[in-house]
Amino acid sequence: MIPRRIALALPFLTLPFLARPAFAAERMAVRLDWSTWGSQAPFHLALARGWYAREGLEVTIEDGNGSVATVQLVGNGQFDVGHASLAPMMIARGRGMPVRAIASFARQNDIGLMLPRDRMPAGTGGAAIAALRGRSMAFTPGSLETPFLDRFLAAGGLRRTDVELISLDAAAKVGTYLAGRADGVFSSIPFAVPLVEAQRPSGAVRFADHGLVFPSFGLFATERAIAARPAALRRFASITAAAWTAIVGGAADEAIRAMQAARPQARLNPVVLRAQIDSFATFLRTEATAGQPIGMMAEADWAAGVENLAGAGQIERRDAPTAYFTNELLDPALIGRLAA
Repeated sequence: MIPRRIALALPFLTLPFLARPAFAAERMAVRLDWSTWGSQAPFHLALARGWYAREGLEVTIEDGNGSVATVQLVGNGQFDVGHASLAPMMIARGRGMPVRAIASFARQNDIGLMLPRDRMPAGTGGAAIAALRGRSMAFTPGSLETPFLDRFLAAGGLRRTDVELISLDAAAKVGTYLAGRADGVFSSIPFAVPLVEAQRPSGAVRFADHGLVFPSFGLFATERAIAARPAALRRFASITAAAWTAIVGGAADEAIRAMQAARPQARLNPVVLRAQIDSFATFLRTEATAGQPIGMMAEADWAAGVENLAGAGQIERRDAPTAYFTNELLDPALIGRLAA
């Protein structure tokens, strides 16, 4: 029998072990690049599986209206982290905004020229571009493709006068293409090609296949946030990378269901989402990142990106490649554990 004096003390001795004190999860406000599409699958999967919460993060994600706007908002401190094309982030840093990539998912340039599949040019390399002579192509002034149009055409020995370039607002490009008022359209390949598949089956000529290489979609934050919250950003970036790894490993349909549940008002088409995810997956790796976890970055890729963007007059102050990114906020062990 337990003596009364000891029995009375037991609740006070055991209470801390039985009832762990509650703690507040760290908030992480995330701004996305655009309205919901396949590239955003990992955020929704990680939220649905409870991965962020399990690692002590309270994550909120907000849809965007373009990568440039996302870079500006994150750079101004309105969000903790952004998901966008990393080329506009590089341009912003080159103009003095203290932002840096903390994970790169589409490590190849995703931009290209979308064309009807039955009118794809024969041949490869410069011959494929040379075959575009006389065709009409829609582009958006101010978009990332515009500074590289001359170099893209020059790879096939063409000038702007050899083709018809149609200037359009970004929101009008796909509709114009579907209506047949343009032979082709410059856009993000994994975003646009699946959108038109049902009405105008299409392929694409990739910029990256013609020397126009730079990192594409990934995560970035300000230098201030990286210095102030490295542990939280490390968990967030690693969880998101693990979600991409899981998606590529077979969880794509689960991610699509999570996206539909999170955005029911958007009436998302699962066929289009799956095609976007599958297309995006072909941009995940480069030769320099072979064998590395999804999200990890290579200096060689960023060096090529700096050269291409500076050569197109997009970077005013050219920093060393390592100034644009860090791998320190990715935890390979956490990525592997979650993805498994």
